Amino acid sequence: MKYGYARVSTDGQSVAAQVAQLRKAGAAKVFREVASGAKTGRAQLRKALDQLDAGDVLMVTRLDRLARSTRDLLNTIAAITDRKAGFRSLGDAWADTTTAHGRLMLTVLGGLAEFERELIRARTGEGRARAVARGVKMGRKPKLTPHQRKEALRRVDAGERMRDIARSYNVSHSTISRLTT
Repeated sequence: MKYGYARVSTDGQSVAAQVAQLRKAGAAKVFREVASGAKTGRAQLRKALDQLDAGDVLMVTRLDRLARSTRDLLNTIAAITDRKAGFRSLGDAWADTTTAHGRLMLTVLGGLAEFERELIRARTGEGRARAVARGVKMGRKPKLTPHQRKEALRRVDAGERMRDIARSYNVSHSTISRLTT
């Protein structure tokens, strides 16, 4: 079965032209939505994806109706593929997972996106290493000062219950328990 997904960003716009194009292309049902493409939680898109069965095709008039970023597009197409369904953009002939050429193009795009993610991960790691070398402390600030930690450990050694110690410092008992390991 062929499904369509039509989306506009604002209330002042109309999905009518998109719906007409999708119907002309054979969509039996069209999911319509007024939502920003930047939002990832689009209810009608979720319904359209949930509706897909093996062999079905989800169509859009243009890729920007489905996603605002390459990552969002690839995640959505992965969700479609996981359901053994196809995807087709009427305005972007290369974006058609029902053809070998379309699958090739989307695979190349997926590879580029993965490469981009690896570059970002590498740059982030290098930046963190430089910050640590400069003496920047990473992670959350400790709940207890060094003095409080020493005092809490003395109280534990004296036999006081960890829950009571934790309550006096307004922290969880696991914070005190971690001091002893």
